Amino acid sequence: MSLFERYLTVWVFLCIIAGVALGQAMPGVFGAVSAMELASVNLPVAVLIWLMIIPMLVKIDFGALGKVTKHWRGIGITLVVNWAIKPFTMAVLGWIFIGWLFRPLLPEAQVDSYIAGLILLGAAPCTAMVFVWSNLTRGEPHFTLSQVALNDAVMIVAFAPIVALLLGLSAIVIPWQTLLLSVALYIVVPVFISQALRRSFLASGNLEGFLRAIAPASLVALLATLVLLFAFQGEQIIAQPLVIALLAVPIAIQTYAIFGIGYVWNRFAGEAHCIGAPSALIGASNFFELAVAAAISLFGLNSGAALATVVGVLIEVPVMLSLVKIVNGSRAWYEKGLRSNA
Repeated sequence: MSLFERYLTVWVFLCIIAGVALGQAMPGVFGAVSAMELASVNLPVAVLIWLMIIPMLVKIDFGALGKVTKHWRGIGITLVVNWAIKPFTMAVLGWIFIGWLFRPLLPEAQVDSYIAGLILLGAAPCTAMVFVWSNLTRGEPHFTLSQVALNDAVMIVAFAPIVALLLGLSAIVIPWQTLLLSVALYIVVPVFISQALRRSFLASGNLEGFLRAIAPASLVALLATLVLLFAFQGEQIIAQPLVIALLAVPIAIQTYAIFGIGYVWNRFAGEAHCIGAPSALIGASNFFELAVAAAISLFGLNSGAALATVVGVLIEVPVMLSLVKIVNGSRAWYEKGLRSNA
């Protein structure tokens, strides 16, 4: 591990501070960058996500994708966690923390809206950024790609019914443009670009050199994304620090709990660490672009629901990096369990 990767948590903390400070110092600049959207998808952030995931996708040999079927247990665990557990635990945590424990500390008129935002967040499993977490834990890239693609397919049919059930609404307005554009931007386009690059560098015999040269781009893009996200929301953070801190509590608990369920379940199911790690991380992370867009569409830009989903955006990277650290630090424990179960 390089010096840069070893102190990634420090760089993340500094980027958070820099993002909030820059957002306050140059609100016009970051307001203009934030407005560069298509169907609620921020295009500069989309480009940075390309830079994050393309180096990882270049490593994938699509001819080997069929082999992931032997990891059916990891695929099944992720699907159950994402769609049968996660949305419901997020709703329960929202009702406990926001609807009860923290209720006296929050604006009464927004409490139900905050809970709705948490539900939207819990019902939207992550797509693009899981490639980063998988790569940092040496996860199996073919499994990660297959699982993300499968999640996208399930999301198209399952997101609306689950949200409708938990919110008690008969008609959920799904931002289809956001959903489909996000899948195209974060999965389809990077896959085509990466495979074109892979074929080109394989033909010239320079693939390994290219991968070494482009590897730092992923982490640099991750940190730049963090600066942008915190700059976009710097005003909200300064104006409502208590509300944001309180909303972050159930989101963080949910993320760690869902990760723990997926990670331990994969271990006892006998899946290799390179499968169990991305399986658990895919289950834990969120598709915040979809959640934010759905919250704005259903409740409005200035609603508590929109703010709750934005808090999910803000804590996603720091929390997920802490889980990456847990995964890497517990590898020996995980593999010892596999040997004892063999």
